[in-house]
Amino acid sequence: MKNIGGLLLALLLLLAAPGARAQKFGWVDSEFIMGKMPEYAKAQVELNALSDTWQKELEAQKKDLDKLYRTYQAEEVVLTEPMKKKRQDEILKKEQDIKAYQNKQFGYEGQIFKKRQELNKPVQDKIFEACEKVAKKKALAVLFDKSGDMTMLYTNPAHDYTEFVLEELGLGAEDRNQPAKKGPVTTVAPPKTPIDPNFETDSGAPEPAAGTKAPPKTTRPVKKGAK
Repeated sequence: MKNIGGLLLALLLLLAAPGARAQKFGWVDSEFIMGKMPEYAKAQVELNALSDTWQKELEAQKKDLDKLYRTYQAEEVVLTEPMKKKRQDEILKKEQDIKAYQNKQFGYEGQIFKKRQELNKPVQDKIFEACEKVAKKKALAVLFDKSGDMTMLYTNPAHDYTEFVLEELGLGAEDRNQPAKKGPVTTVAPPKTPIDPNFETDSGAPEPAAGTKAPPKTTRPVKKGAK
């Protein structure tokens, strides 16, 4: 998944080809995906157990070396020259054995390195297959690995297909790549038009304000004899 040469070559060929601008590209974070896989977590537990065992063996050898050296210092004054040489050779041999054991277990391409490759390969193969399926479904020309050797200075989230790969592996989150749930439908009552108490209607009398009673009507007295 970190074949940077192949990725760059594929990208250059696509950019040089006619209609390259129409090609779709995307990226994923393989380390994030691996961290979500139970197989990877199980492999790490096994790898850590082996590392602890080998580390304890290394510490035991270092203690033996320290014991040899302290014994030599305590008895040096009573030892003959041939005996001193023999003890010194034993200490030197022990130091060389410890370095050899450390390189064998923890050095470059040592046992821990080989075991990590062995345990992680099935996980990486599953991720690769899922990436291939997503790339075909989404019609992607190139799918980059953000966790790879190639430095990606900027990644647009719109081109992030990590979650799609997780879904392909059956590890997708329920709150990702899903339509939003519809909320409850609410109705809003239209606002009431306020009534100005000083506003006169066509009859000439002001309309009563909301929540107040209309004033009683008054009539003029009628003079006697008036028609």
